[in-house]
Amino acid sequence: MKEDYWLDRWKRGETAFHQDEINPYLSQYWPELGLVPGSMVFVPLCGKSRDMLWLRAQGHPILGIELSNVAAEAFFVENGLAPKRIRSEKFDCYEADGIRILCGDFFDLDKAELASVHAIYDRGALIALPPETRKRYAAHLLGILPALPVQPASPTVLPASAVSSSIQMLLITLDYPAGEMEGPPFAVPPEEVEALYKNKKSKAHADIRLLLHEDVLEENPRFQERGLSRLAENIFLLRFEAGGRPGP
Repeated sequence: MKEDYWLDRWKRGETAFHQDEINPYLSQYWPELGLVPGSMVFVPLCGKSRDMLWLRAQGHPILGIELSNVAAEAFFVENGLAPKRIRSEKFDCYEADGIRILCGDFFDLDKAELASVHAIYDRGALIALPPETRKRYAAHLLGILPALPVQPASPTVLPASAVSSSIQMLLITLDYPAGEMEGPPFAVPPEEVEALYKNKKSKAHADIRLLLHEDVLEENPRFQERGLSRLAENIFLLRFEAGGRPGP
């Protein structure tokens, strides 16, 4: 699946994958991370997700990465924000009200861009990618995570006990029987999440906890129409090894 696929879909307005409402699981499970206000949240392949508004309202600066300028510009326009736009060698950067979206290739991100990130919110990134690209995506993300979370951008210096000792991620995936539907969205079963993020041979790896497994086919008729006999939504909390050290 090439970049042009997503760029063309945004240009043509074929964005059924976009959720107009804030994801209901976000407010329910985000407190599990225990982040203090000022902790920066990274939203990969963010599109024009309104979830970024909710996260910002909790006091978190937001960093998004998105391939399509159409999506980034739509996010700010539709939410009444007037962003500054700065072009760099790798990215077009749009920023307003504590929300910054980098437009460009996810694989061009490096450690410098993510240096201040405390947490990751992935609702639609992993499931948007085919299997081989998912492996590359997860490996790249693990390679550019900060070694340790920095002091959050808070008006006061927080005690060390208030700052998480590890980077965390709230991850939402879909799972359905192999072969019943051609993605996107792609099925990412729990065992694949484990394989992608719990590889102790990598420079960073995650402790993974399944927070929710819920059957959602009945409330998603468009997926029934595409031939699915089962559809589940899984929510995971990942805590990455502090310091990026490999496990024993």
